[in-house]
Amino acid sequence: MIDIRKAADRGHANHGWLDTYHTFSFASYRDPRHMGFRALRVMNEDFIQPGQGFGTHPHHDMEIVTYVLEGALEHRDSMGNGEVLRPGEFQRMSAGTGITHSEFNPSDTEPVHLYQIWLFPERKGIEPSYEQRRFPEVERHNRLRLVASRDAADGSLSIQQDARIYLSSLDEGRHVFHQLTPGRHAWLQVLRGSVTLNNTSLEASDGAAVSGEYTLDIVAKRPAEIMLFDLQ
Repeated sequence: MIDIRKAADRGHANHGWLDTYHTFSFASYRDPRHMGFRALRVMNEDFIQPGQGFGTHPHHDMEIVTYVLEGALEHRDSMGNGEVLRPGEFQRMSAGTGITHSEFNPSDTEPVHLYQIWLFPERKGIEPSYEQRRFPEVERHNRLRLVASRDAADGSLSIQQDARIYLSSLDEGRHVFHQLTPGRHAWLQVLRGSVTLNNTSLEASDGAAVSGEYTLDIVAKRPAEIMLFDLQ
């Protein structure tokens, strides 16, 4: 079964400095039909204006992953990390027993376009940690590149959940396959362009929950970038 979450049906809030879209219930947006999928709890697409951002705020017991599509995002946290995240870089923060952090667009002129994703950890009370890594275009061009996994396989970042996260940039007409083990599920998020998933059409910012299907055939109808989650 493939259940499509159309971009236009997501929750939306425009705060001026932040234009944000919520695939799942978040902040003031509440929809009991869309509270998450498997371990996925938050899938936010954010546009942050130049010189603006999220002030210091707390998190705990959540795996937080961030991917920038355009622009740059400056990150600072209570663990002492201070980094700038740019397109092609993937960030993972395990909030665990508790952290505070801030996220800020350091540009005076360019907005930043990003996805922030939260997953429930396998267990509560882990020690907080942070990783950031660049995954060059050549490594994900017309193929699925593993970027995060529980066992840090193939140079991926380590997450505290039985999940595998992939990125891919596809040329028009090219496709990638992914085999799901029986009993596992998938979420496909279209970051740019348009694709078909097992002949079901998806456009930019659409998502799809997959259960009970074991072979995923993702074809780019036009140049596309996707994020695929293999979930317990």
